Amino acid sequence: MHTPTMVRRVLAITAIVFGIATVFAGTRVLLGSNPGYTVFGPLLVYNTAMGLVYVIAGFMGLRGSRQGMHAAGLVFGLNLLVLGFSAYLYMTGQAIALESVRAMTFRTVVWLILLAGFAWVRKKEAA
Repeated sequence: MHTPTMVRRVLAITAIVFGIATVFAGTRVLLGSNPGYTVFGPLLVYNTAMGLVYVIAGFMGLRGSRQGMHAAGLVFGLNLLVLGFSAYLYMTGQAIALESVRAMTFRTVVWLILLAGFAWVRKKEAA
């Protein structure tokens, strides 16, 4: 059986690695790499900056399940808002690619899973 501490560490490390990958990918595109689809500049800047927040949230998760849960909740909420706005822009024919909406959906789902994981760990630690 997995201990809550081990699960918390896996969740936190996942957040950190995901954040580093997000910063790396976003920075490449900001520096001129072509991702193969139309890039919506404000979303690219948001996601790249959020990559740093993902790393910070991961380190907060390493400190404790309460901090990790709150950080993951904040990231999930922000990503959900941006996903909603991105979907709206796409559906109204604005300059945003379906790939951007899919990527934002992926990010939002990842952080929902991390939030659920940190909440589970917090519940197990409190029991």
